[in-house]
Amino acid sequence: MDDELFREILLDHYRHPRHRGLLERANGAAHGHNPLCGDEVDVSLLVTDQGVEAVGFDGQGCSISMASASMMAEEVDGKPMAEVRQLIARFRQMLVEGKDPAELGDMGDLEALAGVRRYVARVKCAMLPWTALEAGLEQVEESHG
Repeated sequence: MDDELFREILLDHYRHPRHRGLLERANGAAHGHNPLCGDEVDVSLLVTDQGVEAVGFDGQGCSISMASASMMAEEVDGKPMAEVRQLIARFRQMLVEGKDPAELGDMGDLEALAGVRRYVARVKCAMLPWTALEAGLEQVEESHG
């Protein structure tokens, strides 16, 4: 993906975040904090037998963490749990393991975050909402036995 397009997508999600705002009716929630840079994000979820019925987030942080939260929420909203879990794994492979997004299937706007892996300190910023999402999903799974 071209660097200019990467910046445009990131800035669009940062300036016009999708799914910003916590859900009133949530059965899963988690808080993420990056002590290195001060980024904070809260993720709330409504999970049903069909999957992630709704997702919302709120927080404050750098453009990368907030854009990542917006992209994450947009990608997982309305998806079955298996797809959400697979997307989390693929996103982690792209950012943390450095896999080429082309090898991971369609990543949508998330591919714009692939360039972040060149900046090790920023990988944690991009992963923060995803880590909170995982914690929220685990909370739902634990409460449903």
